[in-house]
Amino acid sequence: MPIGLAIVIALLLGAGLSTQAGINSSLRTALGHPLHATISNFVVGLVLVFATALAIGLRTPSAENFGRSSPWMYLGGVLGAVYVLGSTVLAPRLGAATLMGLIVTGQLVAATIIDHNGWLGFEGHPVTGTRVAGGLLLIVGVVLIRRG
Repeated sequence: MPIGLAIVIALLLGAGLSTQAGINSSLRTALGHPLHATISNFVVGLVLVFATALAIGLRTPSAENFGRSSPWMYLGGVLGAVYVLGSTVLAPRLGAATLMGLIVTGQLVAATIIDHNGWLGFEGHPVTGTRVAGGLLLIVGVVLIRRG
C-alpha cells in the first residue's frame, strides 16, 4: 500500500472515531444507558465483521492457531469495549474536540513508550527530544482546545 493512501486511510479512521463518539452518545440518550449503546455498537460491528468474513470466504482459524496465542493478546477486545463505553460517557461532558484531543494525546504518549521499548511486536524507536516536543505540543493543543 502506498504511504499516501495509508495516511489518508489513517486520517479517515481518526475522523471515524470522532464521529463514533457522537453517534454512540446520541444512541446512549435514545436507549437510556451507556452500556446499551456500547452493546449495540459491538453487536452491529460483530454482524458487519461476520458478514465481511463470509463474503470473502474467510475460514475459521484452527485450534492450533488459537493455541499459539497468549491470553494477553485478547485484551484488544477489552480495550475496545472500554474505549467505546468511556467515549460514550465522556463525549457529552467534554465535547468532541476535547475528548478526541485527550484520546489522541493518550494514544501518542502510550505509543511513544511502546515504540521506545519495542513492545507488542513493534520495532524499537528511541524517545528523542523531537518526539517529546511533539507530545508536549499535543498537550498544549488540548489545553487550548479546552479553553477555546
